[in-house]
Amino acid sequence: MPLTLCIGHRGAKGHLPENTLPSFEHAIKIGCDWVELDVYHVDGELLVIHDKSVERTTNGRGLVSELSFDELRTLDAGGGHLIPTLQEVINLVDRRCRINIELKGPATAKPVSDLLSRYCLAEWTHRDFLLSSFNHEELKLADPAYPRGALFARLLPDMWDRAEELGAWSANFDKGVVSRSLVEEAHSRGYKVLVYTVNSNTDILKMIDYGVDGLFSDYPDRVIELREGSSE
Repeated sequence: MPLTLCIGHRGAKGHLPENTLPSFEHAIKIGCDWVELDVYHVDGELLVIHDKSVERTTNGRGLVSELSFDELRTLDAGGGHLIPTLQEVINLVDRRCRINIELKGPATAKPVSDLLSRYCLAEWTHRDFLLSSFNHEELKLADPAYPRGALFARLLPDMWDRAEELGAWSANFDKGVVSRSLVEEAHSRGYKVLVYTVNSNTDILKMIDYGVDGLFSDYPDRVIELREGSSE
């Protein structure tokens, strides 16, 4: 059985400020197979930040949508580091792992697709990226050449229909709704199962035992250590 994919949640959020370049670098050095990040489209630029407002993760105040790119780039996102652009993160990663880009803000699908297409003209490939979102209508607008992850916060009666309509590669679930039977059903339908956000050793081992394909974790070092042990 293949090793469960280790996906650094917003980099290595449990160790360094989330969605910052040092956090992504740390995740890569730990040995993550993927890093996950969140994007908003502001003034023609793609910024990597999770929340609609900047209060929790920076020293600023206000909504991302109501601040200019220049204003957002003056903020301290932790440790004196800036809110990075998606381009800066991709350049940092430099194909050392793959990247899951969650479309957070409105009107992100097309500019993300356009940016990635420029990288895919060089050394990157479409399979180096996974585009995901809770906003399935926005995700539908992304270039279908990139694998898609359908995000679900809870189980929905039509979730498999949604995944099929998206042509999804994976179904990404909150750990609280994941069961062995759910994983088996997803696999029977041809979907990978990625689970967020899995931090405790107990939950990591449980999800590996269920046979999930990948784990998003703030502490990716724990996933790597435990998955190695479980494969022995």
